[in-house]
Amino acid sequence: MTERPRLAVIGAGPAGLAASLAAAAHGVAVTLVDAAEEAGGQFYRQPAAALGARRPQALHHQWRTWRRLRSGLDRQLAAGRVTHLTGHHVWCVERESDSGRFAVHALRDPAQEEGVVVRADAVLLATGGYEKVLPFPGWTLPGVVTAGGAQAMLKGGLVLPGRTAVVAGTGPLLLPVATGLAAAGARVAALVESADPRTVLRRPSALAAQPGKLAEGAWYAALLLRHRVRTLVRHTVVEAHGTDRLEAVTVAALDAQGRVGPGSERRVPCDTLAVGHGMLPHTDLAETLGCRLSGTDVYVDDEQRTDVPGVWAAGEATGIGGAALALAEGHIAGRSIAARLRGTAPDPRAWAAAGRARARLRAFFAAVDAVYAPPPGWADRVTHDTVVCRCEEVTAGEVRTAVDELGAGDLRTVKLLTRAGMGWCQGRMCGPAVAGVAGCPLTAARRPLARPVPLGVLAGSEEDLE
Repeated sequence: MTERPRLAVIGAGPAGLAASLAAAAHGVAVTLVDAAEEAGGQFYRQPAAALGARRPQALHHQWRTWRRLRSGLDRQLAAGRVTHLTGHHVWCVERESDSGRFAVHALRDPAQEEGVVVRADAVLLATGGYEKVLPFPGWTLPGVVTAGGAQAMLKGGLVLPGRTAVVAGTGPLLLPVATGLAAAGARVAALVESADPRTVLRRPSALAAQPGKLAEGAWYAALLLRHRVRTLVRHTVVEAHGTDRLEAVTVAALDAQGRVGPGSERRVPCDTLAVGHGMLPHTDLAETLGCRLSGTDVYVDDEQRTDVPGVWAAGEATGIGGAALALAEGHIAGRSIAARLRGTAPDPRAWAAAGRARARLRAFFAAVDAVYAPPPGWADRVTHDTVVCRCEEVTAGEVRTAVDELGAGDLRTVKLLTRAGMGWCQGRMCGPAVAGVAGCPLTAARRPLARPVPLGVLAGSEEDLE
């Protein structure tokens, strides 16, 4: 009996699940590797069973889709076509020179001191994205969290980050965060959006292709009204106030050039500020493999193949676009991988519906990205004593000195002169902020390791799971 080809899927969010199910259904042995204890990724994050959530669906959008994915995964697990490695943190993927196969190196939870390696004929990177947060005075106070962090606390822990919240920044994520917190019992004092969402209406072609998104937006607007959440568009948080923790924020109106309107400041008491300015793709593993990037996204072709043979990518890693787009890309990638590993040319008709959905959603989110951009001039409002790199406690003033007095003209030089980006996160969180304050492009940093690794694991003490 011929052994089935092996695929390693990294990430069990919508893209990884869709790809795993499609590939497994067409004769591929799939190993699904994920850092979480449950499948679903950030979008379908589930509360721990011990918490006894009576209605977890109340915390989620597209719950029926999740149930279909979960049922499909359970069937493939029972049939032995998919192996799901939970609590495994991938730190490197490499092609082995002797066999030409891929080795996926991971650390096991909870201590992350045990190394394992998974070998496969092909790899799908479904590594998702992470939030972009731009600094402002007071943003390091306890009580200031990312918008996604607040949502994760609610979905995964059934915990409210505070009693009175302000949700601020820019992007569609703010809507489910504000409505989710309000529905769970928090008083959301304000939703502060620096863009004007009505601008999306000026792009009728993108909207016509996704009428459901208009209905979704209207639904969120109705929820905001029901929970009496004050919505301030073309506004921004200019400062967070407090001594030991957050006590209030100052918000202000923005003009068309992103400048604060004189006399528009108002102080809003709160104990929680959930703030986010969009998302960026996780590309560490793709960069280690040498995959080409298109801007900040992993470049893929119509089959979701990267330019590295044997490596596919899908979901937020190839461009931020939400769960529906990730599902379409994952399905296409899974079908393509199954055909390529069998040595046959894929038939695009097999994923025609997913391809059409992908095209429509990419067009829609291109329009959304153009609207929900951080306001121009945000870096000018960052005071010299504001910390921009939390790990190394580097201030905006130090970054500006590196540029203005020491001649730094790129992120790498700023990092060498100030240590900004040398800490635990390795610049993943502070990179956009440092680049904005320095006035230089945000460039990818190719790292050999995607996370800290014990020396013993690096020395080769890994369990082979093949």
